[in-house]
Amino acid sequence: MQTPVIMAAIPFPDIDPVIFAIGPLKLHWYGLGYVAGILFAWWYGKRLLRNKKLWKNDTPPFVADKLDDFVIWAAIGVVAGGRLGEVLLWENRDYYLAHPAKIFAVWDGGMAFHGGFIGTVIMILLFALKNKIKIWPMLDTIAAGVPVGLGVVRVCNFINNELWGRETDVPWAIALPNGDIRHPSQLYEAGLEGLALFILLAVLIFVFKALKKQGLVAGTFVAGYGAARFTAEFFREPSMDYDYGGWLTRGMSLSLPMVLTGIAIVIWSFYKNRRSA
Repeated sequence: MQTPVIMAAIPFPDIDPVIFAIGPLKLHWYGLGYVAGILFAWWYGKRLLRNKKLWKNDTPPFVADKLDDFVIWAAIGVVAGGRLGEVLLWENRDYYLAHPAKIFAVWDGGMAFHGGFIGTVIMILLFALKNKIKIWPMLDTIAAGVPVGLGVVRVCNFINNELWGRETDVPWAIALPNGDIRHPSQLYEAGLEGLALFILLAVLIFVFKALKKQGLVAGTFVAGYGAARFTAEFFREPSMDYDYGGWLTRGMSLSLPMVLTGIAIVIWSFYKNRRSA
């Protein structure tokens, strides 16, 4: 019964995770994915801020050039938060305690979105307070471009041959070098967390003028990511034992609060802006 499944599966393309190497220095697709994601969010955010018609009273909440200064803050939040999230939230704590130098080897993979999310939000709050910028408009501006980076990094997970889906016999399954036939769950996540969420936010921004309502874009992003990740977990091989009840994965249990929080922010946004109107 296994032979037809293997013949029907798509062979893993086996792309080298290292783009090129110069002596001991190596450029990984994974690291490049994070850089590309941060730079896109920076460029896209500046485009939004320069489009006055997108904002309430045709007045952007802060000057676009402020994002030039925030890029470094964002990079620190993403990398430090993502790595700490990987070390503390998942089952690798014992490994990192035994190999503490590996905590800093981010080029080998191992970044938790939920940790990176918390780290970035903290940096946004600190930056906004330091520069006397209203927090919600800045959260909205950054959130609008983040899905592209999420999608790119998920594709890099696929290239790294990591975070695979569950075993399956669907026609688009991937045949791994070790003989496993699995869902390409990284690509599912790239489509849901990346492309679909970016399109949803863009429609809200450019069609429904969501940036005129503080918190609406940020809340939709939080709820949308949580829902996308929760859905993808049904196809992704659990990274550790199940939480609660024997079916809720760790990714689900971390994403469900995001869905609820995002919905609460969206409701608050409509209520606040309705009172203002």
